[in-house]
Amino acid sequence: MLELTSIYLTTAILAIMIFFSFVIAPVTFTTLDEENARKFIRKIFPFYYNVNLALSLIVTLIFVILKSYNLNFYLILTVAVLFFLSNFTLMPLINRFRDEKKDKQFKYTHFLSVIINFVQILLLLIILILN
Repeated sequence: MLELTSIYLTTAILAIMIFFSFVIAPVTFTTLDEENARKFIRKIFPFYYNVNLALSLIVTLIFVILKSYNLNFYLILTVAVLFFLSNFTLMPLINRFRDEKKDKQFKYTHFLSVIINFVQILLLLIILILN
């Protein structure tokens, strides 16, 4: 039962990430003006990161309970760490660089966040394929 729960939660994380990346973010920037889009994104990103962090930590905990320290354990742990770093380190930097109009640093950190997001999606797909 716990193994099945870990698969469902991993699938949920992946679904949230894909929906956010390909629906929420693009629709926000094509529907709202820049100021309101920025306000909305700054409010929703911490929620996005924290929900996915919590779910990935639950999956990690399930692996610990099952004493299953296989590749999937390390992959989901990596996903969780990346959510933590993205929320508590990268997002504040991105926001600060945007506010201070440091375009080069903003573009670099934003690009890094996109790469991290893509890597997390790949890791989640690998976990699901290996199950």
